Amino acid sequence: MKCPYCNQLDTRVIDSRPAEDGNSIRRRRSCDACGKRFTTYEKVETIPLIIIKKDNNREQYDRGKIENGILSACYKRPVPAVDIQRVIDRVEMQEVPSSRVGEIVMEELKELDEVAYVRFASVYREFKDVNTFMDELKKILK
Repeated sequence: MKCPYCNQLDTRVIDSRPAEDGNSIRRRRSCDACGKRFTTYEKVETIPLIIIKKDNNREQYDRGKIENGILSACYKRPVPAVDIQRVIDRVEMQEVPSSRVGEIVMEELKELDEVAYVRFASVYREFKDVNTFMDELKKILK
């Protein structure tokens, strides 16, 4: 590992422990050349989710798009951030058509928080009028 202070390659690990997120290793390192200490994080690289677009082109999934949609839907709702991250993690484990990603998110939100589900659905399904909105509410009430 290259030292961020002097760019030397001679560094050693002083301490290793699981990071707070539980998905990476936090390593405390020391540079043999300049003596300064720094922290690195080691994370397993996963295969990215591939989105199959309507025209059958494939593109890499952008977690930020789903995260922003879910955060907007859960705004001022009693939904813990850790639950939101778990929903996104579950969505990322699949290769699906782009049209299906929104449906998967809605299924997850329906279990997590019904108000967040309706908010997300109203944007995702582009409700044009009150009747479409009411139809979605009736599905929840059944």
